[in-house]
Amino acid sequence: MRIPLLRSTLYAVLAGCPIVSVIAQQPSDSTRTKDLREVAVIAPRGGKEIAPGQQLKGAELQRLNAQSVADALRFFSGIQIKDYGGIGGLKTVDVRSMGTNHTGVFYDGIELGNAQNGVVDLGRFSLDNMEEITLYNGQKSSIFQPAKDYGSSGSIYLSTLKPRFAQGEKRHLRGTFKTGSFGLVNPSILWQEKISNRVAASFSGEWTNANGRYKFRYRKTDAHNPAAGYDTTAVRKNGDINAFRLEGSLHGVMDRGEWSSKIYFYDSERGLPGFMANNLFKHVDRQWDRNFFVQSSWRKDISPRYSLMLNGKYAYDYTHYLAPDTAYYTENCYYQQEVYLSAANQFTVTKWWNVGLSGDFQWNKLNADLKNFSYPQRFTTLVALATSVNFQRFSAQASLLNTNMNEQVKRNAASPFRQELTPAVFVSWQPFNKIPVTWRSFYKRIFRMPTFNDLYYTDIGNSNLKPEFTTQYNTGLTWNHTFHGKVLQEIGMETDVYYNEVTDKIVAVPGASQFRWTMMNLGFVKIKGIDVKARAAWQVLEELQVTTRATYTYQEARDYTDKSDSFYGHQIPYIPWHSGSLIIGGLYKAWDVNYSFVYTGERYNAKANIPENYALPWYTSDVSLAYARTVNKTRFRLTAQVNNLLNQYYDVVINYPMPGRNFKFILSVNI
Repeated sequence: MRIPLLRSTLYAVLAGCPIVSVIAQQPSDSTRTKDLREVAVIAPRGGKEIAPGQQLKGAELQRLNAQSVADALRFFSGIQIKDYGGIGGLKTVDVRSMGTNHTGVFYDGIELGNAQNGVVDLGRFSLDNMEEITLYNGQKSSIFQPAKDYGSSGSIYLSTLKPRFAQGEKRHLRGTFKTGSFGLVNPSILWQEKISNRVAASFSGEWTNANGRYKFRYRKTDAHNPAAGYDTTAVRKNGDINAFRLEGSLHGVMDRGEWSSKIYFYDSERGLPGFMANNLFKHVDRQWDRNFFVQSSWRKDISPRYSLMLNGKYAYDYTHYLAPDTAYYTENCYYQQEVYLSAANQFTVTKWWNVGLSGDFQWNKLNADLKNFSYPQRFTTLVALATSVNFQRFSAQASLLNTNMNEQVKRNAASPFRQELTPAVFVSWQPFNKIPVTWRSFYKRIFRMPTFNDLYYTDIGNSNLKPEFTTQYNTGLTWNHTFHGKVLQEIGMETDVYYNEVTDKIVAVPGASQFRWTMMNLGFVKIKGIDVKARAAWQVLEELQVTTRATYTYQEARDYTDKSDSFYGHQIPYIPWHSGSLIIGGLYKAWDVNYSFVYTGERYNAKANIPENYALPWYTSDVSLAYARTVNKTRFRLTAQVNNLLNQYYDVVINYPMPGRNFKFILSVNI
């Protein structure tokens, strides 16, 4: 694929840029690390969250041995990441076993879409430009938000760094350079400029290049025929990636309000290493992706009792897939377009009562060069009515979302018009004034429409599919306490018990021939679980600070689709009964050390919970050590990371082996 001159020039600039991270800072700070300052957030009235989400931000987020957003999400409870291996492999997220398509991903407040297959590849979002990652179960419990924000079973909010300047500052510049295993070359740059007292600009660019090669161990046993088993150590190939990301944004403040505009471009070419089976270790499939969007947001308190927020977005996504070495040569291109408009209103009735009304419109179109393709278009309107009450120790929120969907096709039959009305209720109560324990609960019923692939893919799609519904019940307790003059400075714990149902689950079933499958509403899953989260901050010595964070999840996610099935009541594939994570960070003078641990317990890789489908538990330990020093207002920071310290060979998805021990080095200079 030919690379235009402009992109080649940008690659060269990024690769040759000094290994720099330029951040304005206080002259007196000679040792401690400072993060880029973010823009001051003007919180809307009545914006109190009844059920705050799990959050990683600032220095804690940057300390993680994580290449992408997907890697960081592993440390949230109730989440399972499907990772297909390697630095460029597809990475998707499943929240509380309800399925990838039931999780909404929002980038600076506006949802990322993929009407073709409903999957957002979180591997393409870097942490270099990320300020905060937040996960909400149910929804973000604030009524001043677009109708889209009410429309998912779980939501992930990605917030990029925004410019904020101290007195006399006009410019921030940060560049980083990473290298290490897999032939990784990963420079990036972030430039923030103060245009006026009310307007600031930000530019971010990143290039990722890696050959993706790593050793793995593949072991296959056959109880019926031991001679057919094997134990092989090989090198994972065709996992290379060449990706370029470019973002630019403007941020402004006004009287009682703020606005922002962003443009985003991502271009990648990668190999698809494929699955390992029967000593088949070589794959040559390729994929090219080009993603572009431009979006804007505007919010203002029009009067003491009325606030208005407007959002808009246009997105264009291109995918080119090539599989030359198969029984049938395959080469397909897909083109997606999306237009999104939203208006959210909030009315302050009294000091303790707010009402919200939001209306969204979205248009999606998919073109492809497939034979007999339907060329679908989808028109979606959403209207959300919400209300909240907030007292000193009690808060509640209720919402009702009305969704209308209409589709048009050039060929074949279109999916019928759909209208759904879905409610949600959230409550929070602190029973005792002097005891910092809060009880919170929520109920939510929501759905996800079938994707264009589900409905219209040639010989597989079924245009009569119904939406796939989830019903969620959650109750839990939180406790937080701060100590003064103690070694233990802060501690917090959260526990949630939940029950979910997924009905009309869309599954693929064989048709008249094993070579022709179709999609049908057949699935019914019951999910029971417990999430536990704990965190603490310690001042061990005068200059030694330690932070700890731990999560644990227990889940039963069982298939109750058909009593005649041999796997009726079995745990659904890839959902472990037990999983958890641990993060320990220490800061001593100029040194910063971090240890992180992720555990995924036993599970099964197919519907039947039988020995042949059993998947062993896996765990990884990652460590990093950083040293920072400031000389003449220029700060140097060197970080060394070791991932999978114990060199464990494991699969997140069966037959997609993950890397063993690997390394990364990061050098930065802050001026």
